[in-house]
Amino acid sequence: FGAFVLLPVVASIRLSFFEADGLSPARFVGLANYRELWQDPVFWTALRNNLWWLLGYLCAPPAGLLLALFLNQHFPGMRLIKTLFFMPFVLSQVVVALVFSWFYDPEFGLLNRLLDLLQLGHVAALANENWATPAIIVAGLWPQVAYCMMLYLTGLNHINHEQIEAGRLDGYQGFGLFRHLVWPQLRPASMVVLIITVIGALRSFDLVAMMSGGGPFNSSNVLGFYMVEQGVSGYRLGYGAAIATVLLLLMDGFSAVFLYRWLRQDEAD
Repeated sequence: FGAFVLLPVVASIRLSFFEADGLSPARFVGLANYRELWQDPVFWTALRNNLWWLLGYLCAPPAGLLLALFLNQHFPGMRLIKTLFFMPFVLSQVVVALVFSWFYDPEFGLLNRLLDLLQLGHVAALANENWATPAIIVAGLWPQVAYCMMLYLTGLNHINHEQIEAGRLDGYQGFGLFRHLVWPQLRPASMVVLIITVIGALRSFDLVAMMSGGGPFNSSNVLGFYMVEQGVSGYRLGYGAAIATVLLLLMDGFSAVFLYRWLRQDEAD
């Protein structure tokens, strides 16, 4: 962990105070990279899009929980249904990007076929500044909901069924049974789901790179893609490291807030 996580993080933060292109010797510039970030409109667009990703991804835990509750039933064919719902998670992000790129295609995509049936006209979602980011977020939600569903299914397999039976004898049923007896036992799984969802939203890169390349006109850019674009493609390693540092602080900040609230709630209970 120290060799492959902590040391690279420290090295990246240190690099953010330098001007480096990977070819000539690095030059110390202090906070110059961060001052440039403050005045960079593309950075603020990418940051705003990351927050939209986070807001959209917060739909994944409740959707995954509902699917898990449905798939936790026992009837013939349930294993096949579970496999179909879980399949998006095991697909490569490149495959997900290709599938949704075809789905959004303005010429032959299924989305525009459906819009034609509803007589709503055509839309080139990935070529529209207003629709590119929401369209990619929807693509990202497809495997993310499946992942949350899997984690909740694991949690449901470990609940205490004796408590459930005792609750039924005491008159609990339906939503009351879930709220008072099932949900408290799913809270550890929920914490894991929430943290993974937040990190997954903020580290978004693959789908943006494959589906829009940050366009049109940087409207769908995110911090992860902008970091690679500047640090690797643009040979501005120090500037890319500054973007990475901001992204790290965002991940740690949101994760710390959720963990703190969760631990406080556990202590209150």
